[in-house]
Amino acid sequence: MSTSTDYKAELLEHLLAIDDAQSLDAALDSLLTPAEYIEISKRLQIFKMLRAGVPQRKIAETLGVGIATVSRGARALNDDTH
Repeated sequence: MSTSTDYKAELLEHLLAIDDAQSLDAALDSLLTPAEYIEISKRLQIFKMLRAGVPQRKIAETLGVGIATVSRGARALNDDTH
């Protein structure tokens, strides 16, 4: 029986085998709904803006996300740096 860890490893292996941006975009388009793709993109922007020192409320306003989403991103970013 496969586990979620197995599925994650398989996903990472699949994505890492893609060697150009256009093919990666096509793969992500086939794997994700348009809303999921946008959400992932926004989460990356949250990390980028947090690293740049943008206040959390400004990030939420700029990206049109909830403050809880930004706070979750800040916690994840903080966990990655420790």
